[in-house]
Amino acid sequence: MSVKPAGRVKPKKVDRAVKTEIEWLLDRHDGAPNFEMRRFTIKPGGSIPEHFHPDIEHEQYVLKGKYRVGIGKRIYQVKAGDSIYIPPGTHHWYENSGKVSAEFLCIIPRVKKYDSIYVEEEGRK
Repeated sequence: MSVKPAGRVKPKKVDRAVKTEIEWLLDRHDGAPNFEMRRFTIKPGGSIPEHFHPDIEHEQYVLKGKYRVGIGKRIYQVKAGDSIYIPPGTHHWYENSGKVSAEFLCIIPRVKKYDSIYVEEEGRK
């Protein structure tokens, strides 16, 4: 079991993203055998480029703010309280053009080794 007080996990910049931070709230280092939970913050003007993860699905819950998320060929405007499912291998991206930071929880299955994002236009991890 693990309980982490708020503020204990320090945000880190998300590689290849703009004005976006990640906090690994619960993961394998906490003894979580099946899932890992992260909180993303996308600041105003921030974005995460189009990418995919071949073997990882995402379950997400929007905590605050509004932003656009592209999933496959569709674009959604999401807000606090919305839930998002992204299947493995599905291209997705995020963009916050609002005036306040957007935050969401992202839960992924624990894998032996977390894969880096595959950014399509770069053709590599």
